[in-house]
Amino acid sequence: MLRGDDRAAPHRLRDAVSRGDALAARQLLDGAPADDPEVLDALARAAAAGGTGSRLATELLVERLDASGVVRRFVRGALLDEAAVDDVTQDALISVADSIASFSGAAKVTTWVHRIVRNRVVDHLRRQRATSPLPADDVGPAERMSSMIATRATVREVLAGLPDRYRGPVTLRDVEGLAYGEIAERLDRSVGTVKSQVARGRALVAAALRAGLEGSTAR
Repeated sequence: MLRGDDRAAPHRLRDAVSRGDALAARQLLDGAPADDPEVLDALARAAAAGGTGSRLATELLVERLDASGVVRRFVRGALLDEAAVDDVTQDALISVADSIASFSGAAKVTTWVHRIVRNRVVDHLRRQRATSPLPADDVGPAERMSSMIATRATVREVLAGLPDRYRGPVTLRDVEGLAYGEIAERLDRSVGTVKSQVARGRALVAAALRAGLEGSTAR
């Protein structure tokens, strides 16, 4: 449950997120299980609603889905190869961030996420089973996002706005092309932490790009 477990806690979380108050939101979440359904639902609804706090809500949602291992468990239930599990988990997190506006709240967040994971698993298996060369753009969301960060100035501008803990690893991986081990050594972090931060950072870039596209369309 949320910190200060009481009936007002979910309301305070929604209020903090809607204001874009990251410090207050993180304090409320401190100690709550990463897979707390009440928290995931509140964050997903706030992210889907758009507005001032949607970017923060998306960031927190991606963080907690990743930290809880729920996405990885879904992927591992369908795939055995650990490298493939890493890739598809990252693809799924990016898809969650990119499509959060479609979350209606009619089903549990984890049910909605599971559908996304299933689609990314199917995409991965289709590419693996292809008997003829695939088009150059037929790649997973993580690989596509990595390429966009490396080659598009507008995407690099979005990258510059990421929180420091994500901007550094994503820049070193996708702009400078360093291996995860090299990044871990340079930043004095574990390889697992670096992989997680790159995945989360790419997901946030995807979410920011989608929000920018929708904003320009609305105008």
